[in-house]
Amino acid sequence: MTDPAPARLVVLVSGSGSNLQELLDASADPAYGAKVVAVGADRDGIAGLDRAAAAGVPTFVAKLKEFATRDDWDAALTALVAEHKPDLVISAGFLKLVGPAFLAAFGDRYINTHNALLPSFPGIHGPRDALAYGVKITGATLFFVDAGVDTGPIIAQVSVPVLDDDTEETLSERIKVAERAQLVEHVGRLVREGWTIAERKVRIHERQR
Repeated sequence: MTDPAPARLVVLVSGSGSNLQELLDASADPAYGAKVVAVGADRDGIAGLDRAAAAGVPTFVAKLKEFATRDDWDAALTALVAEHKPDLVISAGFLKLVGPAFLAAFGDRYINTHNALLPSFPGIHGPRDALAYGVKITGATLFFVDAGVDTGPIIAQVSVPVLDDDTEETLSERIKVAERAQLVEHVGRLVREGWTIAERKVRIHERQR
């Protein structure tokens, strides 16, 4: 019996692509069960696109300013992603909120990671807000994206202690380490084992062999 073809990952980036690199490295091992088949971005000239090119992965760019409306951009991004027939779409530091067309096509397959333990501290300043509130534990959350801001069904969470001398920068860096490891582990599990989403609860389950 031949092994199944690896799951197809499309990764969306807006910056350095450090999470993308972790996925590229992991998917080099056939046992991981997934392959990055395309990398998309909302801007040119970023390191994430360079990382994709170095790995021989096709890239595409959809710049919001080149479209008359945000819905037009959303439709174009949806079409570009769909061309690559993804099993999962991964936001790896993608700084644009997708719209209704994208979520209709990929909402149950589009995942993102957030640098706090949701539902606490959503938005773009998770570590700063956690520090300001005085929590002793924060972390990272992996979730399926919905129409809200960091409100989708949670796939996994990892805790990171807040130290007495932490700054926003030191805490952010420790969260990033945990965040990358969690992303790679659970993307692999999702594609190898399958998942269901029911009443906001995500269940990863062993496939019958």
